[in-house]
Amino acid sequence: MKQAQPPRLLLISQVYVPDPAAVGQHFADVTEEMAARGWDVFVFTSARAYDDPSLRFPRVEERNGVHVRRFPLSSFGKRSIPVRLLAQSLFMLQAVVRAMFLPGLSAVVVSTSPPFAGFGGAMIGIVRRVPFLWWVMDLNPDQMVAAGKLRPTSLFVRVFDWMNRVTFRRAGKVVALDQFMAERLTRKLDVATKIDVMPPWPHTSIEESDAQQAMATLARAGSLFRERHGLVDRFVVMYSGNHAIQHPLDTLLDAAARLETDRSVVFVFIGGGAGKAGVERRIAAGATNIVSLPYQPLEKLEESLGAADVHVVSMGPEVVGIVHPCKIYGAMAVGRPILFFGPRESHAGVIVEPGGIGWRVEHGDVEGTISAIRQAAAMPTEHRLALGSSALRMVSEAFSRRRLLSRLCDHVERLNARAAKT
Repeated sequence: MKQAQPPRLLLISQVYVPDPAAVGQHFADVTEEMAARGWDVFVFTSARAYDDPSLRFPRVEERNGVHVRRFPLSSFGKRSIPVRLLAQSLFMLQAVVRAMFLPGLSAVVVSTSPPFAGFGGAMIGIVRRVPFLWWVMDLNPDQMVAAGKLRPTSLFVRVFDWMNRVTFRRAGKVVALDQFMAERLTRKLDVATKIDVMPPWPHTSIEESDAQQAMATLARAGSLFRERHGLVDRFVVMYSGNHAIQHPLDTLLDAAARLETDRSVVFVFIGGGAGKAGVERRIAAGATNIVSLPYQPLEKLEESLGAADVHVVSMGPEVVGIVHPCKIYGAMAVGRPILFFGPRESHAGVIVEPGGIGWRVEHGDVEGTISAIRQAAAMPTEHRLALGSSALRMVSEAFSRRRLLSRLCDHVERLNARAAKT
């Protein structure tokens, strides 16, 4: 008797591990979990790193039970919007064409990398007659309009919004990262019945562990990172992740300039992105209390995050509901208090202050920033660690990697089961 073939899942994302971009890391979690559940899983992604296109990855790879296929001409760096759009378009063209000929396809998952990947997923779903899940991690053209790069009435914006409406209608399930994003989505088209509000999970294993043991592990790991980068005996204020222009750092950098004579405090910026240029300019101008480092390998993430005394999260008020402060979960999962720059009415805003896990400062409030940093630095260590322990408990209960990952994969399996009955 011929054995039934396992269902085949296709995930499309311009970034995928070992690229350090968070979207790719989340996709890797999903693909590996689905493979562990017995699915035959394929990933279509770029052959070059998104942030640094000089980095190349294997074109064909079997990675942790997942079939990875990487396409050329899919990443040319971030030097301009036209260049990024060209790479994104070429990537999606290759992905859609290849998907049309992938045999045995059962379901498709796409995100917003590239921004119009959802429309490609809709086209695949229509032609192949398979369900697809749209994992919305940011919103465009809203993001480009908020940044002042496009007019709301431009032809490009109107076409993009039309593509989004097609995607909404065709998607079997839409996953939004927070309630503010879900509200913005439903203003575009009433898709409330198919939306699940589900935040992303942290990329550390700490939140799955005993809190006391986790804090001890982080203290040891963080000490190694501090020694390696000359941070011993200093109060470390850290921003780690994508330095996007949607996450302004000017207020923090102005506070760093004011605190330069205080040799006990150091500001560490880890990662890349368009906003990193502002950090590098301060260093080039002679700042002595700012350290700039590239993205750290995923396997070293707990070590670098654990070196901070306070983690910074920033959200521009104009992008609430458009982008999501994903880095807050990693900071919480390593048991560190948060210094949040942004509005109270935002996802991070309703976590930090009401949750008692840190401080919130409005953009432009340099004095408030200095006051918060000095207050944190002056705290007895056990009091500051108590804030971090509260954050760790919150992330383990409300934002557990195991629980959220299982929930998203369950959505995929339910879509497939529902499609099999029709």
